Amino acid sequence: MALLEVCVDSIARLREAQSKGAGRIELCSRLDLGGLSPGQALLGPALGVARIPVHAMVRPREGDFAYSAAEFARMEREVEEAKGLGAAAVVLGILATDGRIDGTRTRALVLAARPMSVTFHRAFDEVADPAAALEELIEAGVDRLLTAGGKGSAFDGRRRTRDLLERARGRIVVMAGGGIRGGNVGEILADSGVSEVHSSAIFPLPDVR
Repeated sequence: MALLEVCVDSIARLREAQSKGAGRIELCSRLDLGGLSPGQALLGPALGVARIPVHAMVRPREGDFAYSAAEFARMEREVEEAKGLGAAAVVLGILATDGRIDGTRTRALVLAARPMSVTFHRAFDEVADPAAALEELIEAGVDRLLTAGGKGSAFDGRRRTRDLLERARGRIVVMAGGGIRGGNVGEILADSGVSEVHSSAIFPLPDVR
């Protein structure tokens, strides 16, 4: 059975997601901006009521994913805060100014996060060479990749996501995300081959084998 990760930005939404069968929570603030760091004021109470794993977003601002030294230092602090509060994982994404994966900074955050796991979010969909970027993430120790296959939606990118999954060969979890809803999730699961999907919506998952 596939796993549904639901992105939420409130305690009420977290309670709803876990009551309706979500397997995991991605906790953010400002979903209207694509999801920013939740901050301790939201993360702490969320962890107190969650009965399923909570993955905390580490994204200090909206916009691109090439961060200044000060912004990166804030990301380091937020990783430590999430670890101290007991989050299961952090979700992050850092690109260099040329659009490639910032491997050095990604590796540093992965090391700082342990023993939490690390998801690299859809900043990945902006890279020019997904195959090379996938290898960089694996080398950096990233545990999970959230992607729409380089497209605007997981449905449009579902076959490219399958290519990434096959290339990964089990070295990293590939999770589909981007516009997934109850009406298209079955086809996305079947065509991409992934076992995890990410959405801000809550819906039952089909039994795709």
